[in-house]
Order: sequence, then structure tokens, then C-alpha cells
Amino acid sequence: MAFFLCVIGMVMIVEGIPYFAFPEKMKRMLAEMQKLPAARLRRFGFVLMMVGLALVYLGRGL
Repeated sequence: MAFFLCVIGMVMIVEGIPYFAFPEKMKRMLAEMQKLPAARLRRFGFVLMMVGLALVYLGRGL
């Protein structure tokens, strides 16, 4: 459980960096994302999940 909490904490740090460093750019990017079709966002999310799963698989195997 401690490892899981550590991983979640690291993800939150990485996710928060752009909002902290570039708040105005993030606002513009989020406004642009609202214009994209849901299917494209869903496909992008799926690809990110698969890349993340592959990284976890490779990391656990090393």
C-alpha cells in the first residue's frame, strides 16, 4: 500500500507541474480540448493508458 501511495503521489506531482509552471498556457490548452470530439479524446486516453501499462510492465520486469 505504501508503494501505491508513493506512485499516486508522484503522478500528482508530475500532473501538477504544468499547472504550476504555465497556468495561462494550460487554460488555453483546456479551452482547445473542449473543441475536440469526444471520440478523439477517448482514443488519446486509451493510447496513454496502453503506453503507461507497457511502461509498468517493462519496469516491473527489469
